[in-house]
Formats: sequence, C-alpha cells, structure tokens
Amino acid sequence: MPVERKVMKKQLRSSLIKKRNALTPGQVAEKSAFITGRLLALDEYRSARSIMVYLDCRNEARTADLVTRALADGKSVAAPVTDQAKRLLTPSLIVNFPADLQPGAWGIPEPRPQAVRPLDPAALDMVITPGVAFDIAGYRIGYGYGFYDRFLRRTGEGTIYIGLAYDFQVLPDVFPEAHDMPVHIILTEKRLIRLHQAG
Repeated sequence: MPVERKVMKKQLRSSLIKKRNALTPGQVAEKSAFITGRLLALDEYRSARSIMVYLDCRNEARTADLVTRALADGKSVAAPVTDQAKRLLTPSLIVNFPADLQPGAWGIPEPRPQAVRPLDPAALDMVITPGVAFDIAGYRIGYGYGFYDRFLRRTGEGTIYIGLAYDFQVLPDVFPEAHDMPVHIILTEKRLIRLHQAG
C-alpha cells in the first residue's frame, strides 16, 4: 500500500475512534439496541446454529444483549480468545455469561483460562465482527493488527461475516489491502447493507 494511503488509513482510524469515544452511554445503548434488533431479525441469524460474537469495549456497538439472546435461543455462542504473540483468535464456547469472562488483551473481555472451550473456526455459521470503519464494499478498518483478517480465512466456506457499526462508521472507502477480508453484511442503527453471499 502506498505511503499516502497508509497515512490516510491511520488518520481515518484515529478520527473515527475519537468520534466513537465521544458518544454518550445513552447514545451507545440506543444505537446498539437498534443494531441488535436488525441482527435478530435476519434469516441468517435464525438459521445459524453456531456464532462467534466479539465482546465490546471502548464504546463499540454493544453485544451483551445479543449473546444473552443467542444463548436463550439455543445457539452455540463463542467469543474470541486473543493470542497476542501469534496474533491469532481462537473461538471459545460461552456457557455461563458473563461469569466465563474476564478482561483480556487490551482490556477486551474474553473467556477466562479456566473457561476456555476451543471451537473449530470451520464449524461457525456466523462471525460477528467489530470494526473502526467499514466501506460500502464490506472492507473494514480494525485496530491494525490483522487478527480478524487472519481468523476469517480459517472459517468454513459458508460462514457469514457480519459487521456491526454505527452509521457514521460506514464510509465510501477504507483503503483495503490485498489481505483484507470483506464482510457479507453490515448492520448499523439506520440500515442493513448486504454486500456478498457466503460461499
């Protein structure tokens, strides 16, 4: 990627994190409720048996209600465990929510070592991904470490990737690189954007 695009991507990440951090708890709760409602209404959610869900921190779209509902719906719900040294994510089944969790890498909630129950990424029907920004082609800006791009390559052919974002996080272009993996669906508090078919 040319240096100018890298600089633009870095500036974009910084400005959007700042804008996200400026949201009040009430705004985060309200927007997150709309986003969760859109997800629960998807046919893809209804048919999914096994889901990996990011656990929110620092004003990301909240996912606690989604985890609670998916468990109540009888789905297998996994959360990512981060291996910082290898830059890998491992899905771990959640049985007791939120008791299974503790702050992990960068303060992000993840299963405690005693509660890690690894799941084969290829067994997942759906992966709910975070993002600092998404573009209208489904590409995302994360925090720059590439964890999710590497992880999504290990999922099954029919696994559906869904990005959750506030509407201001959806942009015309996020300057994707060759290794970036796009999501199939983006959900915001205002819209549902279908981009790609899984498989």
